[in-house]
Amino acid sequence: MKDKYFDLLKEKYNTVESIYTELMNLEAIQNLPKGTELFLSDIHGASREFKHILKTGSGNVREKIENFYGDTWSEAEKNTFSLLISYPDKVLSSMKSSEKTHDWYYKTISDLIDFTGFCAAKYTRSKLRKALPEKYRYIIEELLYTDPSSHKDRNDYYHSILKRLITLKQAQRFIVSLCGVIPRLVIDHLHLVGDIFDRSGGEYVVMEELMDHHSVDIQWGNHDVLWLGAIHGSKANLLTLLRIAARYGYLYELEKTYGLNLRPLFLYAENHYAEHESFNPKMSPYTEGVFNEENETLLNQVHQALAVIQFKLEGQIIERRPEFNMSKRDLLKAIDCDKEKIVIEGTRHDLNNFPYSRIERDNPNRLSPEEMYIVDTLLASFQQSEKIRRINKFLLRKGSMYLVYNNQLLYHGCIPMEKSGEFAPVQLGGRGLKGKALLDFFENHIRESAAHSEVQDDFSTDLEWYAWAGPLSPLFGRNKMTTFERYYIKDSQTHKEERDPYFYLRSEEATADKILNEFGLDFKESKIINGHTPVKVKQGEEPVKAAGKVFVIDGGMNEAYQKTTGIAGYSLLNNSYGFQLVTHQTVEAVDELLGKNKKEVSLKRMIDKKLKRKLIKDTTIGQSIQTQIEDLKNLLYYANYD
Repeated sequence: MKDKYFDLLKEKYNTVESIYTELMNLEAIQNLPKGTELFLSDIHGASREFKHILKTGSGNVREKIENFYGDTWSEAEKNTFSLLISYPDKVLSSMKSSEKTHDWYYKTISDLIDFTGFCAAKYTRSKLRKALPEKYRYIIEELLYTDPSSHKDRNDYYHSILKRLITLKQAQRFIVSLCGVIPRLVIDHLHLVGDIFDRSGGEYVVMEELMDHHSVDIQWGNHDVLWLGAIHGSKANLLTLLRIAARYGYLYELEKTYGLNLRPLFLYAENHYAEHESFNPKMSPYTEGVFNEENETLLNQVHQALAVIQFKLEGQIIERRPEFNMSKRDLLKAIDCDKEKIVIEGTRHDLNNFPYSRIERDNPNRLSPEEMYIVDTLLASFQQSEKIRRINKFLLRKGSMYLVYNNQLLYHGCIPMEKSGEFAPVQLGGRGLKGKALLDFFENHIRESAAHSEVQDDFSTDLEWYAWAGPLSPLFGRNKMTTFERYYIKDSQTHKEERDPYFYLRSEEATADKILNEFGLDFKESKIINGHTPVKVKQGEEPVKAAGKVFVIDGGMNEAYQKTTGIAGYSLLNNSYGFQLVTHQTVEAVDELLGKNKKEVSLKRMIDKKLKRKLIKDTTIGQSIQTQIEDLKNLLYYANYD
């Protein structure tokens, strides 16, 4: 095998000189500064906010402008330039024709070229070339690598290119293309630490941005695995994500985006359910004004039908998977239809307008023939959607339960723990699993389910539902999900969900050290990047925990969480000098940003004291490059060149 590998390598590098050239190239790359990483989590379909963060490099574009232009430009000039880079189409279209003079175009393009060169300083020419738009690649490279101050002929050459761009009326398109390059140079790699989906209907816009991104990885969140499970055949997962869409008012949007056949569901709900106040859709800026009274009523009825079918399907999973230890959550069996009450954990509660006629008394978890037809129709249209298939393929290729990258540990939810601080053992698949082994177990079964998506109700697919709602799921992290109680029981005490001890223990440095050690990391150098739980800034909660070893970066990007958090999300930057935490204020409409009071909506705070600058050789990519270097050295030693 080793000989075959070297034979293949020799085919690529067929002379000693070609090996030396590549060795020099790789060793030079190793000594460049590491690129800037951006960590985001809990997008929840907030496509406008997500795109704004990418366009601004999470505030990093503005910081680079400050570093480059400093006191030579006024604050207004720097803000205007920053806005142009992030929203070139909007800025250019808002300008009067009389403002876009030859001189304005010349200066703007020159400034953008200079700034692009500054942002590209840590990259090789080869990597920069890949980032440039093909249409203007040659021109941009010529402008970047021409110093007009070095010689009159070079100045004339530079001036000629710019003049020709402007006279051919290509300047505006050129500016837009060049502005698109800068955020890519400012952020070298994106980590999405879970929960792309649910809460609003912009998830496919987010997914398109991710699928087009030059360098990204994803750590699955509970909402992501909810969708993955539905794609892989979990009917309970599918009904749950559709119920959430009805609850937040974007079900019609899902129907349109993915071509779902919702007609049988609509007809059934309209015929069998009356309005119920607990099922009124929660409106947001994305959905307000979309509905009239008639279709809002229908959405209420559909919401109820989805909930009841979901509870039946969940009950079926609990029945066939006793190892999930969730019999207390088989709630439809606990209903006394005659007395219109339910017994939960030994306490009797009144039910608020529960649709008793929709369940069988002897077998409440059984679907009616109509419900079975609806579920089968929904699953078929969901799995056959081309867009859904693209999502599945991308999430499996780029995603994982956790990731170790540049000696940092990334995961979305939690590592289930005992109150004592020990990892909680979870009995699944006939094994007691905990810590890293538990996350590996879930990932293996998610991939197993993906490989056999035509099979339903198997253990792997059911485990994707457990990942969503199971009491010891590393993605959920609560003892129960009280959706049923919130709909049908007015006593708010029944709505409470107890968090896993992990969520208070993670504030302790000893816990962080224990987790990092479990994943083979140096607890003196490494950090944990965690999402899932909105940081309640208004209540004084801090996103930096365990003496700076744990970052919780779910600050509530989606509007649904902002009343709780008071901000529009956190992101985290890691450049060659260390970590910066970014707090995002609520994103104003772009039209407002273009007004007189232009301002940056991202506030940064340094976490690390200035450290020794990290180079590519200190990173995960650097380890891979070092392996290539060693292979080339071995090729020189073992291979015979004529």
